[in-house]
Amino acid sequence: MTERNGYQPGVPCWVDTWQPDADAAVSFYTQLFGWEAEDTMPRGVAGKHYMCRLRGRDVAAVASRPEEAPAVTAWNTYVWVDDVDGTVARANEAGGSIAKEPFDALDGGRIAIVADPSGAAIGIWRPGAHKGAQLVNEPGAWAMSGLSTDDTDGAKRFYGSVFGWDYESFGLGDSEMTLWKVPGFVGGRPEQPVSREVVATMGPPGESGDAPPHWGVDFWIADVDAAVQRAADEGAEIVAGPYDIPGVGMRRADLVDPQGASLSLTQPPGVD
Repeated sequence: MTERNGYQPGVPCWVDTWQPDADAAVSFYTQLFGWEAEDTMPRGVAGKHYMCRLRGRDVAAVASRPEEAPAVTAWNTYVWVDDVDGTVARANEAGGSIAKEPFDALDGGRIAIVADPSGAAIGIWRPGAHKGAQLVNEPGAWAMSGLSTDDTDGAKRFYGSVFGWDYESFGLGDSEMTLWKVPGFVGGRPEQPVSREVVATMGPPGESGDAPPHWGVDFWIADVDAAVQRAADEGAEIVAGPYDIPGVGMRRADLVDPQGASLSLTQPPGVD
């Protein structure tokens, strides 16, 4: 399913990035993905908020970093919930912490940011007029978010308690990969090799092991090699790849945008 008009509770539904220079960031991403961008920040409110679209449908947002936000440039993932304040309370009870207290969004929704016990931050969102990503799982759009952590047991307890996620874990070389699932959810694409109930992934820290536990985002791209060259020309740091993912017919690269936000690009099977 590539076009969507809302999600069910417990499903990641949106991604955005808060950047020191939102204008420069949106220039980078519109060139990388072919997005159109519109500054939707209300008149009289400081900063920029660019709604990014593909074929006229919302896919992500690039915004100025709020003054009270942590001084870390990153891509943020938001999970759809019916009750933001109740979910924050469950996160506290499960050993997490509040990175940003619940607040009312401009579109009538409500948002909070919590951190799991290892410190990885994730957004909680009860949408208002805006219903999340309208286009996913196709080149130029967000496809999946993944948790990178060495506390897998703690994460399984935390996210199960907070969002009701089930999981399936399997060996991947010397490490373990986990697929997070929301029972009854139908996402992804019919031809994918994993259950369409999968809503996120979890794996070990990167090879360097220097990055703290965090949530990352993956975007599909039609030609990952060309995209990596384009990103490098625009000042991105190429961390790894492009490399082939054994057994699944995908090709991926990991990079850091010019202002420090990490992301991955994946060329899905059948796209040349």
